[in-house]
Amino acid sequence: MDRKDLRIGDAEREQTMAALREHFALGRLTHEELDERLDRTLAAKTGGELAELMADLPGQEPAYREPAHPHEMGDWRAAMHAHRQQMQSMRQSQREMRHAAWAGRRGQMRHRRGPHPILPMLFVLMIIGLFVGGSGIFKVLLAVWLGAMLFTLVHRAFHYRR
Repeated sequence: MDRKDLRIGDAEREQTMAALREHFALGRLTHEELDERLDRTLAAKTGGELAELMADLPGQEPAYREPAHPHEMGDWRAAMHAHRQQMQSMRQSQREMRHAAWAGRRGQMRHRRGPHPILPMLFVLMIIGLFVGGSGIFKVLLAVWLGAMLFTLVHRAFHYRR
């Protein structure tokens, strides 16, 4: 089987797309040519198809290239180096995705509207205390409820200032 007929993976497609974007930035490709070549890159299944896309562009090698020597395929150092580079690019993209997700969540986080959850419970206890325990327990619970309400208002006024 010819080397150009071997199937390629996402890493080779990503490298080719990055090289095409660089050629576009340098003015070697028009916007339409870039779009067409990016579409063909995404649809490519073999190394020969990627090589065709980059054949008329100078400078950079395509992501797929023929080995210089037949025994290069067995060179484990080159394979390990390629693997490390692929893993680093994957880690970097994962970091960027986590950062984007965190930034999105941070932008969506808003402070709660309404009272703190303990305030309605204190209010219910205050009413029960009025009927069961008399005015003494009612006054204590009223003071605690008013203090919690005041604390909540002050906390939100200073904490969520924009």
